[in-house]
Amino acid sequence: MAQKVTATSRLPAEGRGWPLGLDIGGANLKAADGRGNAHSEPFAMWRESDRLAARLEALLSRFPETTRVVATMTGELADCFATKAEGVAAITRAVVAAAGTHPVWLWSIREGFVTPDQAMHHPFDVAASNWHALATWVGRQVPLGRALLIDIGTTSSDLIPLEDGQPRARGLTDLGRQLQGELVYTGARRTPLCAIPGPVQLRGVSLHLAAELFATTLDIHLLRGDVAEDPDDRDTANGQPATRAGAIDRLARTLCCDRTELTDDELKSLADQLAEAQLNQLLAAVDRQAARWPQGWESVVLSGSGQFVGEALCRRHPLLSTARPLSLADWLSPEVAESAPAHALACLLLENG
Repeated sequence: MAQKVTATSRLPAEGRGWPLGLDIGGANLKAADGRGNAHSEPFAMWRESDRLAARLEALLSRFPETTRVVATMTGELADCFATKAEGVAAITRAVVAAAGTHPVWLWSIREGFVTPDQAMHHPFDVAASNWHALATWVGRQVPLGRALLIDIGTTSSDLIPLEDGQPRARGLTDLGRQLQGELVYTGARRTPLCAIPGPVQLRGVSLHLAAELFATTLDIHLLRGDVAEDPDDRDTANGQPATRAGAIDRLARTLCCDRTELTDDELKSLADQLAEAQLNQLLAAVDRQAARWPQGWESVVLSGSGQFVGEALCRRHPLLSTARPLSLADWLSPEVAESAPAHALACLLLENG
């Protein structure tokens, strides 16, 4: 029988040493060592799952002092896997293969650190567990009182209540968390604009965007100046550079036109309307949490590559505007904060010996 290792137990001697945390998503691979070094890179799980072990091995080579590996995941939801259990097993095997002789642990929402065998025997405890690892570590930083962790990533947003340092989420699976309003499937980069609720106003007429992947939230945030241009980044809806000029082309396509048919003011207005609609979607989720915590929160912890959206939430929601704002980007660095669940895993493993 595999040994059970919980978040509060001590790890065996052969499991000690310098850790590397891995957060394996459906679109990105993230790594952090718990002492200020982190790396994030795109990885299309749904297209390249057979290359995962090789990509992880290359990622580990960036951290040559690693002696043990701990991983969490959301990539099991990629549609290259028939079920979550199949995805958890495939990702776990890839981590073990990439780690070579290094001990490997996975994060479980019920048990903390578990072995690869345990992870594959209890896949729903390991699937989509990165939010829980992050919330567990953040709870160490705000050990008293009520806090709300708002982690806005490229694809989705987590709203996780904390009380006296402990995660108090009602949902555990992605479905359960969506039903509770603790997971909102909207993010700062990869969300198709046609998935944002509501029409836009143009020339006095209400229009719905074309139901095609012409543009994503990255484009509206590029146009609004909340995300910096990166001409080398082609992880966009049309594979063209992540620049303002490229964003204009992509946004125009959502109305079945091109840049010559819209004025600069109209493009700015469209970007502003869509950003507002995304913010309203998240404000509604905060309202659902507020119904459970009517006394509000003493602290709000902001995290993720979409932290600027979280900051806008704090300015707009009355219960958030009076809470003490805390930023992972300030605690750590913007680069490490972008890989916050991986950093959290490394830190939590260090706590255990």
